[in-house]
Formats: sequence, structure tokens, C-alpha cells
Amino acid sequence: MKKISVMIPCYNEVENVVPMSEAVCSVMEKELSQYDYELLFIDNCSTDGTRDKLEEICSRNKKVKAILNVTNFGQFNSPFHGMCQTSGDCVVSMCCDFQDPVEMIPVFVKEWEKGHRIVSGIKTTSRENPIIYAMRSVYYKLIKGMSSVEMIEHFTGFGLYDKTFISLLRELDDPTPFLRGIVAEYGSGFNKIEIEYEQAKRRAGKTHNNFYSLYDAAMLSITSYTKVLLRLATFLGFASSGVSLGIAFIYLVLKLTHWYEYTAGYTPMVIGVFVLGSLQLFFIGLLGEYILNINTRVIKRPLVVEERRINFDSQTEEK
Repeated sequence: MKKISVMIPCYNEVENVVPMSEAVCSVMEKELSQYDYELLFIDNCSTDGTRDKLEEICSRNKKVKAILNVTNFGQFNSPFHGMCQTSGDCVVSMCCDFQDPVEMIPVFVKEWEKGHRIVSGIKTTSRENPIIYAMRSVYYKLIKGMSSVEMIEHFTGFGLYDKTFISLLRELDDPTPFLRGIVAEYGSGFNKIEIEYEQAKRRAGKTHNNFYSLYDAAMLSITSYTKVLLRLATFLGFASSGVSLGIAFIYLVLKLTHWYEYTAGYTPMVIGVFVLGSLQLFFIGLLGEYILNINTRVIKRPLVVEERRINFDSQTEEK
């Protein structure tokens, strides 16, 4: 009997973990009863009672497992680690807030049985804030245009992954994994297929995404999969240097030919200083993002540090 793993990362989802576990188990037992399954929650150090709920769920159903992290390791490391800890023939990764429809699991499994080892969920419409959705669309098109890898628009990681792809993830040894980029880079070799869906509203609670977390995600994708901005800095540097030298030469000629009549004043100098200074600050900050990415990879801290495991076998339950 084939086994399906469902991996759900969570952070402060006390209102959602119980109904999510019930919904997933219901789908697996009613619509996919011919498969064995496991449901794995990986908790990023919740502080709202989510962990207590997870312990209750695991005590009632041994097919539900949990990994409790010692601290919050971010929105990318924790799910990536959770996927690598599953034991199924395939893994379905989804969010805990019901924005990823549970009803899509049988659809993904059907495509998997046809031979597709990666089934990516692509949200074509969304019930979230239309301004946020529009900003995401602009970001996806921007990163797609800058990256040498064919990035996937409106792909959040929601999808099904065959155990052969999970084996690849385990071998990558990447301290800052960006699953969306990895799927885009290697997905064609795993007979990837894209399935469209509508993203629902969050069922309960508040989103944990803010400007900083969205900015962090954008910078991780840019510094991991693009070099256009660094090249742009070089080209703009050359261009601004040429313009500055040209203007300086023109001012010199005008001053020499009209010594008494021509007064340059301070305005061009002030404008030039501010323009060039702002360009320098922008690209120094951009260079800092790349250096930060390099520094994180060189340090090679573990993806996550586990505090405890629940419903794993006796040899691996305690960390």
C-alpha cells in the first residue's frame, strides 16, 4: 500500500490546527482510503497554545505527527525540514490557514498516479486583498524576468512531491533553501505539472506575513537566483561616470571660454552629489543583501533545531 505524507508548517495557528487535521484526515480516509497516510505538523515555536492542541491531536490519532522547533526558523527553513522528515511515497505540502484547499489533495494524487512526480498548485485567483495580490503578481513577473531560471508565477510551494524529489532535497545541503526556486530549477526533470486553483481566505487568525517577511522572501529569491541587479549596478556606474565626466568637461570648456560671463553656481554640484550618493547607497544596500546571503550559507547553521518529536518511533521521538 502506498503511503501519502501531508506536511503542514504552523506558527501561532491555535484556531486552525484542529479543524485542519480533521479536514485532512477526513479526505484521506474517505476519498483516498486505498492509501496509507501520515499527517506531519512542524511547529515554529508557537506561543498561543498551538503546541497544546498538537499534543491533543497526536494523542488521539497516531497517524498525526508533530515536530516542535526550539525557536522560529522562518517561513522557508521549517517547511523544508518538515518535508525532509516525511516517510511517504509522496509529500503534499500545504499551509495551516486553509488558503491551500484540502480538496486539492485527491486532484494532486490523481496526477501523481499518472506519472507526474511534481504537481504544483498555481493560484490563478485569490480571495485575499486585491492590492496584495496585485503586488505579488508584479513581484513574480519581476523575478521571472530577472532570473536565469524559469520561475513559476503564483506558486507558493503548495503541491505534491514524489519521494524521488524529496531525496533530492535531502541531498542539497542548502542552509537557506528556497523551495519555489528549487522546483523551478529542477522540476522539468521530474515531469512537473501545474494545477490551477483559487486561493481561499484565511479561515481564522491573523496572517503572519508582514512587510519584513515579504521583503525577506523577495530578497532570498533575488540573491539566490538573479545577478541582473549586480550587473545593473556595474552598468549604471559606468553610465553615471560617463555622464559626470561629460558634464565636467562641458563646464570646464564654458568656464575657460567665458571666464567672466559664466557662473556655474552650486546647484549642479548639489544635484550631482545627491543623485550619485543615492545610487551608491542603493547598490551598497543591494550588495549587502548578497553578502548576507553568502554569510548565511558559509556559516551553515542547521535548518532547524528540534525540541521534541511526537508520534515518531522511539529512537527518533526525542531530540
